[in-house]
Amino acid sequence: MTRATWRTRLGFVLAAVGSAVGLGNIWRFPWLTATNGGAAFLLLYVLVIVLVGVPGLLGEMVIGRRSRRNPVGAFGELGGRPWRVLGGVALFASVVVLSFYSVVGGWILRYTAASATGAYFGAPQQYFAAIDFGVGAAAFHALFLLATVAVVYAGVDRGIELATTVMVPGIVVLFGGLAVWAWTLPGSAGGYEFYLSLDVAYLRANFFDVLVAAAGQALFTLSVGAGAMLTYASYIDEDRSLAADGTIIAVLNTGIGVLAGLVIFPLLFSLGVSPGEGGPGALFVGLAGAFADLPYSRVVGVVFFGVVLLAALSSAISIFEVLVAYLVDEHDITRARATAGVGGLFLLTGSLAALSPGLFALLADTIANLALTAGLLGFLLFVGWVLGPAAIDEYRTGAGTVARMTGRPWYYTVAVVLPLFLAFTLVSGLGGVLGVPVTAPQAAAIAALGVVVAIALVRHRVDTAV
Repeated sequence: MTRATWRTRLGFVLAAVGSAVGLGNIWRFPWLTATNGGAAFLLLYVLVIVLVGVPGLLGEMVIGRRSRRNPVGAFGELGGRPWRVLGGVALFASVVVLSFYSVVGGWILRYTAASATGAYFGAPQQYFAAIDFGVGAAAFHALFLLATVAVVYAGVDRGIELATTVMVPGIVVLFGGLAVWAWTLPGSAGGYEFYLSLDVAYLRANFFDVLVAAAGQALFTLSVGAGAMLTYASYIDEDRSLAADGTIIAVLNTGIGVLAGLVIFPLLFSLGVSPGEGGPGALFVGLAGAFADLPYSRVVGVVFFGVVLLAALSSAISIFEVLVAYLVDEHDITRARATAGVGGLFLLTGSLAALSPGLFALLADTIANLALTAGLLGFLLFVGWVLGPAAIDEYRTGAGTVARMTGRPWYYTVAVVLPLFLAFTLVSGLGGVLGVPVTAPQAAAIAALGVVVAIALVRHRVDTAV
């Protein structure tokens, strides 16, 4: 079976940016920023993106292009059958993420339709509380999922690439305009202060919690740790510079995330809504309330939520494609059958999340963070201690002078430095989930020991295989 490829470099970059931007930046980023100290979260988030996200993204892309396979097939192809378990972690993370993500996509779809009638204008908070979970939420989740299925069914070039080249520019233009408009609103200054003024005391008192949330958000919004970028990179040619493309993707993604905050928080403060009050519904409560006071409010609402819907769809497509690629590559199933099967799986898991607020919160705020962190940790240990010098060769393939010069520093970063950080974050996160307080020295010691043991096991496995 001939494997699909991207038709153009721009198509790949926009598809990857669409995967990264999505609801991670427009919905999840403002929500987590609001509940984790505003600027304190923003600072750690940007640092994690630069120091962890970009090198980690490139590591995942190296595996994808080197193998030209899905996550399970990639690790089996490059490291041998036992390593396929890392691909299984990626599949699990994809199921976790899209199971709650499609519920949020259903919310947006419903708001797009409700904007035409102004159903939520009078009482945005009460409206969201009435539609966030239940049978109606499950039905709209199914409709959102159906749109995702339609694009993925059409294929990589005729479906995913074509759709995202339209979606991503529209997202950027609309949010730029909204950010300018939000600046003119009375009371918006409080939003900028909360978002951009660092509270050092808060950061010191809540450093671990904020770090775990920021790391999880950085990995979530860059689509690393779940195999989406690995899968997308498996469709690109060797004449592309992974370093250049990966950096462009990360910069655009982060910029749109910050831009989303410059829209959301001024709007919330202009309405007198506490930034942490909206929770997962901050996007709907804050912006929906603002639309009611605008000229042509219904048109604005339809256009805004319609574009957010495109952003949500672009990310859902990339996650969905991970499982479809696995079935097509590893089991020689046609794309049509694979798409239908994966659609059925997410119809079930997403419906469960739509019917249970507790399950939704568990998936969105806890399991997703841990699964993505664990997934990327395994990916980078594989790059550093299984691929080894071959990873540097792949990183430099198709690259310019600067990228060729940074090959070795990048390699040592992903082989040693980032695994230590990710292990530290994972230990801290698990401590919070289990209710076991973990101090910085304890987390660092456990993380270092875990990484050393993992490296020893990896090297033993490699030596045994050789």
